[in-house]
Amino acid sequence: MLLSLVSGSALADETVTIGGSRAVLIKPASPRASVILMPGGSGAIAAGDHGDIHGLNFNQLVRTRNAYAARGLAVLVLDAGTSLSAAVQYMAAIKRPVTVIATSRGTIRAAEGIAGGARPDALVLTSGLLSPESGSGQNVESILGSPAALPRTLVIHHRQDGCRLTLPAGVDPFVKWSAGRARAVWVSGGTDQGDACEAGAHHGFNGQDGQVVGIAAGFR
Repeated sequence: MLLSLVSGSALADETVTIGGSRAVLIKPASPRASVILMPGGSGAIAAGDHGDIHGLNFNQLVRTRNAYAARGLAVLVLDAGTSLSAAVQYMAAIKRPVTVIATSRGTIRAAEGIAGGARPDALVLTSGLLSPESGSGQNVESILGSPAALPRTLVIHHRQDGCRLTLPAGVDPFVKWSAGRARAVWVSGGTDQGDACEAGAHHGFNGQDGQVVGIAAGFR
């Protein structure tokens, strides 16, 4: 069974409304930067009234949200229905730089948001649908069309990711396509359980939350 890197937090999560959509905010007293977390799957976090999340709790980004806050980052867990552009502006008012961290199908929503005008300072794509070689006709490369739209980008990918839509073979072509705007960090090991495209598999970095958070949080 997977456990969150941080099971509790002294910080109070709160539900905020951005453009009519609910998101969950964790804000340290003096944040050093901000991150926007975009979960995979449906992206529907089902935020309650008091910073509680009732959907996608096992998603790699949802389960590690407190670990990012513990590193002094203001954290916004985004629902699929929230405008990324509005979310970036919201977090920029708290603390720049603002880094968008997206995983799995969340990488598609991140690309759509950037194509629609969102301007984060940096982008982290984990277990991403990156290029045609990833296994999906819809991917970050096809949505953006040109690497000119990419902010500084970090790809975090598991060498043994078995999901048919996020094959490791898609990483190098994406980095090449990025024309110097993206670089990749590879992760190995951990535990592989259940559906290859779900959070318990290598796709979800099972057993490696601390390593992944450390890499992502350090990229700005």
